[in-house]
Order: sequence, then C-alpha cells, then structure tokens
Amino acid sequence: MTAAGRRVLVGRIVGLYGVQGWVKIESWTEPRTRIFTYQPWQLVSAPDVEREITGVKGRPQGKGLIAQLPGVDDRDTAAALVGQDIHVARELLPPPGKDEYYWVDLEGLEVVTTEGVALGRVSHLFATGANDVVVVRDESRERLIPFVQGSYVRSVDLSGGRMVVDWDPEF
Repeated sequence: MTAAGRRVLVGRIVGLYGVQGWVKIESWTEPRTRIFTYQPWQLVSAPDVEREITGVKGRPQGKGLIAQLPGVDDRDTAAALVGQDIHVARELLPPPGKDEYYWVDLEGLEVVTTEGVALGRVSHLFATGANDVVVVRDESRERLIPFVQGSYVRSVDLSGGRMVVDWDPEF
C-alpha cells in the first residue's frame, strides 16, 4: 500500500454519552481535540467491516471527549458503535518533525543490520512505556527490536524503504 493510501489509527469510540446519540471518544492525537479536524473518519469494527463518516462534531467533556456523528441520534444506534476504531487517511496528518515517524510509515520497511544482514520487514510497532518496539518478521522468525534512535535504530530511509539497525542477527 502506498503512503498516500495508508490510514492511521487515531482513536476509538469507548462509550455512550446521554440519550441523543453522543459517544465518548478516546483520542490519540496531540492535542486530543485535533481528532475532530481530521475527517472523514473510517470507523472499523472488524477487519473487513468499516464505514466512512464525515461531519463529526465534538468537544471536551470532563476528562474525556464526546462526539456527535451524523445520522446517529439515539442511544441504541450509538451503542452499536462502541468499540469501533477511528482511522483517518495518512495524508490528513501533519508531516512529522525531524527524527519523528508515524508508525504506519515504518510498516513494510526492509530491516538490515549495520553489517548489511537482512532481518526481514517491519510488521508493526507497539509501545511498552519505556520505548516503542519494532516487530521485524522474515519467513522463519520474528524479532523485537527497541525503537531507540542512535542506539539500536541507526537510520530510517522512508524513500528508500529501509531501516538500518545495530542488532545481532542471531538474537
């Protein structure tokens, strides 16, 4: 998939608010209210079950966010949306800063060691609290490499499709 065709997970519908179809939103954007500026949303409830929504309005409420989705005007309709992930097109997001990356841009990169040994491709990343971890897979194995730039991740070349890591191929 090209970068232009990629989507980024930016939040999730986590609950109901009131009786008029409003929902509670968990947002992973910075600031969290920016999720409302990135539209249309792709609501995903299962790998092959999604729908596009535009015209979402929302606001902070207490410690969270609430949203009103077009066509959702009662609690029962809103209840069916709880648990759905909110994705937006990658091109809607601002460009990352220097030495910053959207995870979706790293997925699929070829990973090689500083000595040129191919380790596989980036499958996905996940956060651990201490640092993010790159999951690299080839035909026979999976490696978990800390995404620590300068220590383990030596370079990322998005246009060349390659990440160079300081990692023992046997580990």
